[in-house]
Formats: sequence, C-alpha cells, structure tokens
Amino acid sequence: MVHPKLRASSLAGIVALSGLCLATPALATDYSDPTWPCVQRKVGQLSVGLMWAGPVPEATREGLAEDVQHLADVLAVRRIAPEDLAPEIAAFAERHDGSPEALGLVFERVFERLSRRRDRIMHGIEEFSLSQIALSEKIEAARGEMSAQMALEDPDFDKVDALEEQLDWDQLIYSDRQQNITYLCETPTLLEKRLYAIAQLLQAEMRQD
Repeated sequence: MVHPKLRASSLAGIVALSGLCLATPALATDYSDPTWPCVQRKVGQLSVGLMWAGPVPEATREGLAEDVQHLADVLAVRRIAPEDLAPEIAAFAERHDGSPEALGLVFERVFERLSRRRDRIMHGIEEFSLSQIALSEKIEAARGEMSAQMALEDPDFDKVDALEEQLDWDQLIYSDRQQNITYLCETPTLLEKRLYAIAQLLQAEMRQD
C-alpha cells in the first residue's frame, strides 16, 4: 500500500504538470466580443444593395421562374467556382436578352439562399464561442478546486483523481473544438466573396439600355 505522504507528493507533481499543460494560450483568449472568436471582422446582415447595382424585381413574369430558379440553384452550390459557371450565366442572359429583370431575379434568389446559410453559420459560431468560454471556465474552476484540495493537510485523493480525469477530458474536447474554429470563421467571408463574384458575373451580362 502506498503511504499517503508519498501519494500526496506524487499527485502534487501530477497537478503541477497538469497545470502547465492546461495553461494554454487558448484558455487565456481575450474575448472582446464573447460571441465572436474570429480574427475576421464581424459583419451582421448582408444587403443586396451593397452587391447589386441594378433593380431587383418583386415578381417573376410568366415563363421565367423555372429558368431563374435553375440557374440560382446552380450558382448557390459552393463547390463550383463562380467563374466556372460563366458559360451557363451567358447562356441564360442570351435566352432572356440580357434582361436586368431576369438577372436581378437570379441574384436575388442566390442572395437569399446564401445569406440564409451564412446567418445559420454565424449563429453557430456565436454558440460555439459561448460554449468554449463556458468550458474554459469549467476547466479553470476544476484546476482551482484541485489546487485547493492538494493544499489541505489531508486531501481527498479520490476527489483529486476524479478532478484530474475530468480535466484531461475537458481539455481534450476544448482543444479538438479549437482546431475547427479557423474553418468556421472563414466560411461567412467565403460566402460573401461568392455572392460578390456572382453579382459581378451576372451584371457583366446585363443589357445596357
């Protein structure tokens, strides 16, 4: 059987080592906006007017809706580069004589779809950030509790063991989640760039009256 004093000495060393491992920069992050952990500037709602110079009709004339929806669906697919769709955009414009109405409707549909997707991602990032802050606070609280136990003359070693096990698990979860934050933060910006590129391609085909 291990003597309590020897066990305490051993655990004290483990606690010290755990403290070094857990004192990562991620846990010390200064969240000026607790809902936004990204280096990219937070931009709220997007506006059609900031990307589209022409008119956006409120209604679709008969015979146009299906063609508009098809092109909008294709343009909204993120894995296809907008420039690769230039021929399809040009063919659409030719079918509709470069109509500002038709091209404006296409952009309106794409904008609605991608901005809605972007809003969901932004909300997810905000929830992610708050959950990471809560987890980091939980880790710090457990570290403080462990240190307090080890400072006692007669520590509760079972409790220390349980705290250490939970700390290891929570730190692993925290670190794994942080590895995804770069991708998450880039996604809204990529959607904004895609919308702008699509607007430019559509407007290039617009008939000049």
